Amino acid sequence: MEKKFEVYAKRAECPIRNVLSRLGDKWSMLVLLLLNDGETLRFNQISHVLGDISQKMLTTTLRSLEADGLVNRKMYPEIPPRVEYTLTERGQSLIPVLRQLVDWAVENTEGIKTSRGAMVAQ
Repeated sequence: MEKKFEVYAKRAECPIRNVLSRLGDKWSMLVLLLLNDGETLRFNQISHVLGDISQKMLTTTLRSLEADGLVNRKMYPEIPPRVEYTLTERGQSLIPVLRQLVDWAVENTEGIKTSRGAMVAQ
């Protein structure tokens, strides 16, 4: 195998697999973009905006993003507990890339749907 392709073959070391496995799920990018637009949001605000995400999945997503250093979680010692989420600097640095992906998706969605329809018709 050519040396330039080795990074893709080493699963544990592949930066693309590592990052995309985290960001390629259904919710992570949406949560990051939402936090960018909302700056500081509480759990229920995120849940309400996303609508069809379960509490368990939102909790899992936020914990993963926090573990990767993309999201800050701040808990206030109140009753009921108040928890707020914001983007870290690392999370903010990812937003321009995500915005480019969103723009690309908006620009190409119709063509992709058409291509998918053509595949089904075959």
